[in-house]
Amino acid sequence: MTVLWAKQALTTAGWENNVRVEIDQTGRISSIQPDSPATGTHVGTLLPAIANLHSHAFQRSMAGLTEKRGPDPRDTFWTWRQLMFRFLDQLTPDHVQAIASFVQMEMLEAGYANNTEFHYLHHQPGGAPYDNIAEMAERVAAAADITGIGLTLLPVHYQYGGCDKRALGDGQIRFGNDPERFAKLYEESAKALKSLPTDTRMGVAPHSLRAVGREDLIATTKLSKDGPVHMHLAEQIAEVDEVSAFWGKRPVEWLLENADVNENWCLIHCTQMAEHETLGLAKTGAVAGLCPITESSLGDGIFDGVRYLGAGGTIGIGSDSNIRISLS
Repeated sequence: MTVLWAKQALTTAGWENNVRVEIDQTGRISSIQPDSPATGTHVGTLLPAIANLHSHAFQRSMAGLTEKRGPDPRDTFWTWRQLMFRFLDQLTPDHVQAIASFVQMEMLEAGYANNTEFHYLHHQPGGAPYDNIAEMAERVAAAADITGIGLTLLPVHYQYGGCDKRALGDGQIRFGNDPERFAKLYEESAKALKSLPTDTRMGVAPHSLRAVGREDLIATTKLSKDGPVHMHLAEQIAEVDEVSAFWGKRPVEWLLENADVNENWCLIHCTQMAEHETLGLAKTGAVAGLCPITESSLGDGIFDGVRYLGAGGTIGIGSDSNIRISLS
């Protein structure tokens, strides 16, 4: 058993003094005792490690390929996306497990206790499922078993190439499922987590309003029952324009009017919200998932944090593309 003693510690009861924390042989906290005599390893202030609420682990291995400034002013999020599509066609299940293990190790070193994996690389090059439809999800789970990080797995439903329901492009077909096949993938992915520790969680992620039809969105979210629901939302101006044209509302506006957005939801980026959307989202209890390193790298815009937090909104952070994994 390992014993820590903190002059101050942030617990579920708030800030407490002279806190003894006992950690068992599995690395889990077994006891928290405030107002205790000073024993064990002394620290000044003790905080719980935070969750990394948005990660695409495989993108860590392409870090640097797009970190350049070229002469073409048309280099944008969308040109980055095309390079990412070309890159992922090279990845095998063995690659994904090795990369995820490395990424999770870096997260632990940085101070994260959790990897919330927004997992959409499902199928073989060419789009055919593996014999085990949850092969890639099992590899992410295997990485968590190796590293010991807490895992929240979010299988991503990705059906269309845009709001007009166009077919997925060549770079997207490894992501694609219809609702029936996605439900099967979700079920099998959940089985991959059964051998992991009790802090492992399963949720679901409709990729975005561009990639999931409105008639399928709510059904997709219900797969997770009371688990977390994460979705990319209002990241780019072009996305806002496309959703507005086809769905008749801005992305956040439409979602708040048509889905039961609550504290189980985490909306990723939200860098292109109007003022009324910012205030509306803050009232739901949902988390705005901010990924500032990736958002600055891809020119997503700046989240309206002052107005959102002033309205009582909740935020969290993620490393997203994993070009840098750091809390400092």
